[in-house]
Amino acid sequence: MEMNQYLSIFIDEANEHLQSLNENMLRLEQQPEDISIVQVIFRSAHTLKGMSASMGFEDLASLTHEMENVLDLVRNDKLKMNGHIFDTLFKCLDSLEGMVQDIVGGGTGSADVKELVAQLKQIVKGEPAAPAAAAGQAAAAGGTSELAMVATHLLLDQFQLSVLRQSIENGSPAFHIEVTIREDCLLKGVRAYMVFDALERNGELVKSHPSVQDIEQEQFGHQFSVYYISRIPQKELQDALDKISELESVRIVPLDLESLSELDESRSAEQQIQEAVQQAAATAAAPSPAASADAPARAPAAAPVANKTIRVDIERLDSLMNLFSELLIDRVRLEQLASEVRRNDLTETVEHMARVSSDLQNIVLKLRMVPVDSVFNRFPRMVRDLAKSLGKKLDLVITGAETELDRTVIDEIGDPLVHLIRNSVDHGIETIEGRREAGKAETGVVNLRAFHSGNHVFIEIEDDGRGINQPKVLDIAVKKGIVSPDEAKKLSDDEINMLLFAPGFSTADKISDISGRGVGLDVVKSKIESLGGVVSVTSKAGQGSKWSIQLPLTLSIITAMLVKLGSEKFAVPLTSIVETGIVQRSAIRDLHGAKVIEYRKSIIPVLSLAAVLDSPDYSEENELETEMLVIRKGEKLAAVLVDELIGQSEIVLKTLGKYLTNLDVISGATILGDGQVALIVDPNALIK
Repeated sequence: MEMNQYLSIFIDEANEHLQSLNENMLRLEQQPEDISIVQVIFRSAHTLKGMSASMGFEDLASLTHEMENVLDLVRNDKLKMNGHIFDTLFKCLDSLEGMVQDIVGGGTGSADVKELVAQLKQIVKGEPAAPAAAAGQAAAAGGTSELAMVATHLLLDQFQLSVLRQSIENGSPAFHIEVTIREDCLLKGVRAYMVFDALERNGELVKSHPSVQDIEQEQFGHQFSVYYISRIPQKELQDALDKISELESVRIVPLDLESLSELDESRSAEQQIQEAVQQAAATAAAPSPAASADAPARAPAAAPVANKTIRVDIERLDSLMNLFSELLIDRVRLEQLASEVRRNDLTETVEHMARVSSDLQNIVLKLRMVPVDSVFNRFPRMVRDLAKSLGKKLDLVITGAETELDRTVIDEIGDPLVHLIRNSVDHGIETIEGRREAGKAETGVVNLRAFHSGNHVFIEIEDDGRGINQPKVLDIAVKKGIVSPDEAKKLSDDEINMLLFAPGFSTADKISDISGRGVGLDVVKSKIESLGGVVSVTSKAGQGSKWSIQLPLTLSIITAMLVKLGSEKFAVPLTSIVETGIVQRSAIRDLHGAKVIEYRKSIIPVLSLAAVLDSPDYSEENELETEMLVIRKGEKLAAVLVDELIGQSEIVLKTLGKYLTNLDVISGATILGDGQVALIVDPNALIK
């Protein structure tokens, strides 16, 4: 296997691990006491470190190694997660993601990770956060000392706390001393003994970590710490310890009654957590009688399931789809020839081939289907960061993430969704104060859901924010000349909302770097329409907005109605057709210069496809009755007049490249069974 093949596997797996790390870190933030989540995070970080090291990406490996050290303390109950640790680990994930993206772009994956590594080392040592972060935490906690973030192994029991408290009250100074021995020291146990000897000559040891016995047997790294009651001042103690050689550092932190109270509180909190963990473990370890009875029957199901999936390069799937497309064209051609020749054996063979190729088509299409989860999974982290930067409280509720969509659509839909979600978070959801004043819960909710309906997939983004300010939208639309004042009076609520998608439209008084309602929504609309989809928005003032995206299941093979205009054939996607029929010429009326007909107790516009496409050899003007297609775009209907309906057929969508770029009503072309090329009409472009 070549190196670039290893690289491709590395990138795929690194992205999967980063996604897992992000997701589980968010879960851990919600349930910081759940050690099982830490175990999953640790395993992902460990695997990523090993992969990076073996590929020679040193910065990736060193950063994940330091993350591992922090997570190791957490999973062994030696360190409690807090806001600073979460923020630092999230920054590390961002940095790792940047390095992996650099590798994807052909770079070396190098980055300056010294600062992050230093922060992680500080956390491992139990040192306070950097000044800025520490100040923020202190303010949030109402003022905490340097010892507020203390690792579990440094916590004191009640007796040790009493001893220290009495000593301080009696005027004897007490200290927390951390000693680091140089890494090149050969006899670190001897140096530790010299430190303990100096301490015992000048005071009393209350607690050491690791224990004195472990230190005597050299069962420690290069660092140990003690709680100590001294008979001499801090300066003299520091001088006495500094005289011992091969010590890298001696850090002495004075203790006072306030810091002891904080240690006491930390101990109580830790005990409560441990009791909860033990209780949960006991509950899990003691199965109910019913569960015990079921145990033998369930045992086989618990066995690990062998991995039955393989990774396939998307380009190979694209090639498979292209080959199948050619096969489909030949199948249609054979069906046509068989119907002309009329030989039973040929007809039977072609029918069998049609059935087999139909099954094959389903399999090929399913191979390309990917759960939208692969797009949705990036949003929880994005919403968390946005909410934090905007000072809002937010819950993102995702449903239907298992809904499958063609890979081509999945690749394209991410950016429009990012834009709509950022818009909802920034402009839809009110601030905490705003929600309180509106009588709402402080935490806003953004629902992101996906579901199948017919041959379409729907994706909805719904927030419970302030809704769209329709009077303001109308006012701006009139000022910008998008609608006239008279037209504005006739618009329905939904039509007013759709004005947001006009190019350059914005209701934002101040454009932020996060989003501006209206800015870029025209791009979202055009992107979704280019995928054969439709976007719409509904809103209620004070109750929120719902953005709905309708997408086709696949873009490659569609069922279409073939129609004729004189000597030319065209294909109209069946999903947009409501009905076919014949309209009498006399039933078509003129209404203010526009042609309309009555259709199921409503008036709908009539369009001439020959006129739209400037057909050279057909016009329905002189006919008494004309065949028509009733097409739908959202809630709008229209009747399209054609020369002749040929029938429905499965067609393979081929792009036109640089041809006919000025005709937005044509979305592509296909090759028919008789070898003729038919242009594919885009019904969305016919209904304005």
